[in-house]
Amino acid sequence: MNIHDSLVKEQRLMEILSEMKRIIIAFSGGVDSTYLLKVALQTLGKENVLAITADSESFPPSEREETIRIAKAIDAPHQIIKMSELSIPGYSENDSNRCYYCKKGLFENLYPIMIEKGYHNLTFGLIKDDLGDHRPGVKAAIEKNVRGPLAEADITKEDIRIRSKELGLDTWDKPSLACLSSRIAYGEKITIEKLRKVDEAEQFIKGFGIKQVRVRVHHEIARIEVDPADMNELLKYHNEVSEQLRFIGFKYVAMDLVGYKSGSMNKMLEGTIS
Repeated sequence: MNIHDSLVKEQRLMEILSEMKRIIIAFSGGVDSTYLLKVALQTLGKENVLAITADSESFPPSEREETIRIAKAIDAPHQIIKMSELSIPGYSENDSNRCYYCKKGLFENLYPIMIEKGYHNLTFGLIKDDLGDHRPGVKAAIEKNVRGPLAEADITKEDIRIRSKELGLDTWDKPSLACLSSRIAYGEKITIEKLRKVDEAEQFIKGFGIKQVRVRVHHEIARIEVDPADMNELLKYHNEVSEQLRFIGFKYVAMDLVGYKSGSMNKMLEGTIS
């Protein structure tokens, strides 16, 4: 990656943000939204930027606390709102449009805050890499006129990690985030109990020093994805992991030999996505 190219893209991002004037950022504390927040603060000033985190059933409590820590570290105005995704019609049925229902609900919660507080635009951490995957949430953003400044500036995940490190953001090497619902196989109903099981299982595995982990749920099967480099480490603790995940409520525990892959559940939709 050419560092110069990343700087050029960041300059374009600053131009886009300048045109927006006053923005709200849907803030998850992940690599992308943290970088967007940092650049927005530098470009617009803290009086023109508000980060909002939606505390919902599918957002791990540990990540909620992380958003508070990050916002304080970069001196960003930050607000947490309560949101129930499971109350959104169509969401818990978990079809291929689940992310559409989620993002639509999120944006509908943020819009009144934008009007009340006098901000001009809603934004979220969409990046160029996201545009080639199954992303129903993008449709919701278009419908609600929510902007993705990073994608508009042609910024990739690699660009963000490079610049985040140079800007001193400790999220530069943070594993990719996704909501807990993304771990549950399409067509299988989402419940609070299943989300709890996933979160407990992943936190347990991370306790062995494995940063990137997904526990995918296929009914009674827990399919564990970690980076290939961490597979041997996971196998060292296979007895402990198997016992704990069975205690949590899974009947079968398996490791995916392909390893971690973002959006791997979308393979279930191949041939069904138009």
